[in-house]
Amino acid sequence: MTRTRVFSGVKPTGHLTLGNYLGAIRGWAEVDQHRTDALFCVVDLHALTVDHDPARVRRLSRQAATLLLASGLDPELCTLFVQSHVDEHTRLAYLLECTATDGEMRRMIQYKEKAARERAGQSGVRLSLLTYPALMAADILAHGAEEVPVGDDQVQHVELTRVLARRFNDRYGRVFTVPRATRPTVAARVMDLRDPTTKMGKSHADTAGIVYLLDEPDTVRRKVMRAVTDSGSEVVYDRETRPGLANLLEVLAACTGGRPEDLAGEFASYGTLKKTVAEAVVEVLRPVQERHAELSADPGYVDGVLKDGAERARGRSRTVVDAAYRAMGLLPAA
Repeated sequence: MTRTRVFSGVKPTGHLTLGNYLGAIRGWAEVDQHRTDALFCVVDLHALTVDHDPARVRRLSRQAATLLLASGLDPELCTLFVQSHVDEHTRLAYLLECTATDGEMRRMIQYKEKAARERAGQSGVRLSLLTYPALMAADILAHGAEEVPVGDDQVQHVELTRVLARRFNDRYGRVFTVPRATRPTVAARVMDLRDPTTKMGKSHADTAGIVYLLDEPDTVRRKVMRAVTDSGSEVVYDRETRPGLANLLEVLAACTGGRPEDLAGEFASYGTLKKTVAEAVVEVLRPVQERHAELSADPGYVDGVLKDGAERARGRSRTVVDAAYRAMGLLPAA
C-alpha cells in the first residue's frame, strides 16, 4: 500500500523553540514518520532572504538537523536533508517564478510584514523575500508531496503552491501533484510567555518569553516563573479573557497529555501552576537535550544522515524536475 507523501521544513533563522517542538517536531517523530512517506528538510536557502551572518546560518542549520534527530526522527523511517544540498529545489524555483505573477507574490502577507520591518530598519528589501514563495512551492512540488503540515501563517503559501501546480499542469501538461495544507499532527499552539497574544517564535528580538530546546533547566524555570499571567487569582482556562493562564495550561497539557480545562481545577494559585509547568517542560526537554549532546559529540554521524538524505531526495525529485523542464520547452541536456 502506497503511503501518503508528506513534506515539512524548518528554517534555520534562530534556535528551535518549545513551540517548534510541541507544535510540529514531536508530531513528525511520533506520528508522521511512521504513517507516511515523510521528508523533513532544513530549509537553509530561505534563511538568506534577510540580512544574515553566514557562519550563524551554517551553525543553526547543523543544530537544527541535530535537534530533529534528537527529537526522534529516524533516518531509517524518513528522509532528512538540507535544502541547499539538493539542486532540484533551485532548478524548479525559477520555473515556478515563470509561472507565478508579480501580484500573487506581493499579496503574500508574510512578504508585506517582513518587507515593512526591513524598510523600518533602513535596509533594502531583498528580491528573494518577494520570490521566496516560489522556492517554497518548489520545495513541495519537486518531491510530489501530497500533504504539507503547516501553521496558520504558512497556509497562504501552500494555497499559492496549489495554484501554481494547477496552472503549470493546465498549460504544459500534468507534471505536479497538487498538495494540500494540513494541520500538524499532535500539535500544540505555544504562545510567547511574555506576550501570550503572539506565537513563540525563534526569530523574536525579545527572548524573555521564549523557551529554547537547548535552554538549561534553570533557564527554563526562570522563564516560566516570569510568564505573564492575568488579573485575578483564580486559575481558570479561558483563552479569550485569560490568555496568559490559558497558554500555561496548554503547555502543561501538551507536556503531560491532559486537557487544559481539566488541569485548571487542580491549582489554587498561579505560583503553583507555574512551578508545575516549569518542571513539566524541563522533563519534556531532558531526553531531547541528552540525545542532542550525544549526537553533537559524533558530527560524522549527522553528516552521514544528511548526505544519505540528500541523495534520496535528489533521486526522488530529479525525475519530477526534469519532466517540468521538458514540459516547459527547455532542450534536454545531451
